[in-house]
Amino acid sequence: MERKRKKRKAFFLAGAAALILTACVSRPSPGDNVMTFERENERAVTLFSPMEKTMPDADNVARSASEKTVTLAEEKLGVTVNYITYTAEDYQDKTYDEVALDRARNDLDDMYLLNPDILQKLAEEEKLMDLSELDSAKNLRDVVKMANVVDGKLVGIPQEVVAYGLFINKDMFDRYDLELPETPEDFLECCRVFQENGIDTPVGANRWWLETFVFAQAYADLYNGGELEAEIAALNSGEKKYSDYMRPGFEFLQKMIDCGYIDAEKAYVSEAIEGEGADFLAQKTPIVMAYWSAANADTAYGKPDFNMQVIGFPSSRGQMPVVSITGISVGVNAEHAEDAMRTLDIMVSDEALQLYAETNKVISPSKNVQVECIPALQPLNDRINENVFVLATNAGMKMEQWGNTCMIVRKLLGGASVEECMAELDRLQEEALQK
Repeated sequence: MERKRKKRKAFFLAGAAALILTACVSRPSPGDNVMTFERENERAVTLFSPMEKTMPDADNVARSASEKTVTLAEEKLGVTVNYITYTAEDYQDKTYDEVALDRARNDLDDMYLLNPDILQKLAEEEKLMDLSELDSAKNLRDVVKMANVVDGKLVGIPQEVVAYGLFINKDMFDRYDLELPETPEDFLECCRVFQENGIDTPVGANRWWLETFVFAQAYADLYNGGELEAEIAALNSGEKKYSDYMRPGFEFLQKMIDCGYIDAEKAYVSEAIEGEGADFLAQKTPIVMAYWSAANADTAYGKPDFNMQVIGFPSSRGQMPVVSITGISVGVNAEHAEDAMRTLDIMVSDEALQLYAETNKVISPSKNVQVECIPALQPLNDRINENVFVLATNAGMKMEQWGNTCMIVRKLLGGASVEECMAELDRLQEEALQK
């Protein structure tokens, strides 16, 4: 295997797109930030995936975890996985999702690591293979199937269940005798106290993840109240409106903007972690939002100089984790479809996911794989183990959730009113119901 790795060739094509987990589309040309890591072999499959820009040469736990599963598949099958990656330079560039959508529509790769909104869109366009007959699919948690089954087809299998939470500088909370917030009212009070003590912007934000506040408040009762199927059916029929669920979350964000608790102008153009990470690590900002793995990664928040705690977002039911399911998919017209399906089956097998979870210390999509988390993540993990969370990606909902909500939140950051945002939600719901 080491000889294979030394044959890897890297081609750098200058240009642009975005970091993981979030959200449209023109074909990338030689000038976009597409990297190809190619290894010579008679049997090869291509995998399109993101690579973050921040400290790209640093040790990356998530990337090394995934590499172990790729190596396992290569050794078992005698194939080579060639990587094609794409990373944004700034907010003016195409996002990773834009490029992934275009590449999949044009059948440029065999396998794709897809964010939930793009996965759902490509599935609706019948561009992805049904993975439900893979051996590994039998071991998936129900929540993964709920998120990634479209029209009866399992179209993506993740290597981890992505849980979002609030990353808290506990030392700064202790300094001002503040309890960790449970409800939206608690959270706003904490922000008020921080601001009165000279912390002008208590919450570090970027252009992607403020939707997590909305989901926690919108769906706390839906996912934890025992009437999930009936409520989703009412949303899918148009009997209920998404705007009625999401209005409190948007009003909450508007209040944070009005009070200056978040910098809307900065958030609007900031990439995830790059916009707010430095201030959080320098203890200038006590609160940011991020995904589970960021607590383990040295390129993110893996080595803070303070007591960090990761908790759920404020909701009527207390601290609420927000769960998003990505997925590795196989293109329906993949050039090397058979090898791609076999490769994926091994990459998401219990054996591979155990390697991945032990390396990355994440929540596994397999119900058979359990790994202890680091102390900072224990509050978030406890809630998830109690089956208390909201799902921000649910393919059973006719209106796609993650990407649509993200873009409407960006409208709010750009100056749109809450009423205008609600009208856009209603328009998108009506559009989805007409399909």
